[in-house]
Amino acid sequence: MCTAACYKTKDFYFGRTLDYDFSYAEEVTVTPRNFPLPFKNTGALKTHYAIIGMAFVPDDYPLYYDAVNEKGLCMAGLNFVGNAYYGKAETGKLNLAQYEFIPYILGKCASVKEALKELEGINLIAVEYAKGMLAAQLHWIIADKQKAITVEFVKEGLKIYDNPVGVLTNNPPFDEQLFNLNNYMSLSPRDPENKFSDKLNLSAYSRGMGALGLPGDLSSQSRFVRAAFVKMNSVSGDGEEESVNQFFHILGSVCQPRGACIIGKDGYEISIYTSCCNAAKGIYYYQTYENHAVSAVDMHAENLDGGTLFRYPIIRRENITFQNK
Repeated sequence: MCTAACYKTKDFYFGRTLDYDFSYAEEVTVTPRNFPLPFKNTGALKTHYAIIGMAFVPDDYPLYYDAVNEKGLCMAGLNFVGNAYYGKAETGKLNLAQYEFIPYILGKCASVKEALKELEGINLIAVEYAKGMLAAQLHWIIADKQKAITVEFVKEGLKIYDNPVGVLTNNPPFDEQLFNLNNYMSLSPRDPENKFSDKLNLSAYSRGMGALGLPGDLSSQSRFVRAAFVKMNSVSGDGEEESVNQFFHILGSVCQPRGACIIGKDGYEISIYTSCCNAAKGIYYYQTYENHAVSAVDMHAENLDGGTLFRYPIIRRENITFQNK
C-alpha cells in the first residue's frame, strides 16, 4: 500500500511512499529526451520530454512507480487491487499496457490539461511486461502546479476525478475516499471548544485535541484521511530546504514501521522509500526505510538530449552523524 501527495509553496512538489513487503531493486532513473520508448501496440516515442523518477529497470526499460517530466507534470501509480480492470484491445483506441501508461503520458504531455486530452483515447489492456510479471492493479494521480486528477480504469470504464486534496492512497475508489472526508469535517488544528454541553465545565487538557478522531491505523482509507488533514493544514516557508523538509513530514505521518503490518507468515509491510520531487526544478529527493538522510538526483545535471538512461541505485545504509567524534 502507498500514499501520494502534492504540496505547493513557491515551487510545486510531488511524491509518495512505496509501502510493500519487498523491493524490486528500484533506482532513481532519468530518461533523456532521445531514449526510445517502445510501446507494444503503437509506434515508439523516439523523442519526448525528459523524465525523472523511481523505476524498476529490467532490460533497460524504465518501469516507473512515480515520476516527473521536465515540464513539471507529475504522475504516480498506486495499488488498486480488486478494483482496477484492464480489458482487451479496442479498435479506434490507443491500447497501452499498464506499465506503458506513465512513460506515455509524461513523455507527451506538459500539463494535466494535455493529459486529459490524451486520456480520451487511451485504453489500458492486460498485457504482461514479461512472463510471470502480471500487470499491476493500479490507479494513478496526475498533477501539475495548477491541478490534480485521479485516474481509474475499472469494469465500468475509465473514471477521471478532480482531486482537490492532492492526495491518493489505495482502496476504495477515489470518489468514496473523497466522500469519506465528510465524516471528519469537525477536525481542526486548533484547540476544541466545549460543544458537548453548556452544563459541564469541559476544557482541553492537551494540545492537539482539535484533531481527536483523526484515524491512526495503517489502512488505505485512514491514511487518506490522515494525509489529507496534515497536507491541507500544512505550513512552511517557501525555501527549498523548508519545503522539502515539510513534504517529508507530511508523508511521514503515514509511513509504516516494520512490525505494524504483518504479511503472510514472516513478512512485514514497510515504507520502502519516500520521495519528494521539485517538479519545477526536476530534483528528485528521497529517503529509504534504512536511511533517513535525504538523497537527491538533479535531472538537469544530466545530458537530457542523450539517448541512454541515467540510473542511480538508492542509498539504503543509514547515515548517522556523530556530533562528538
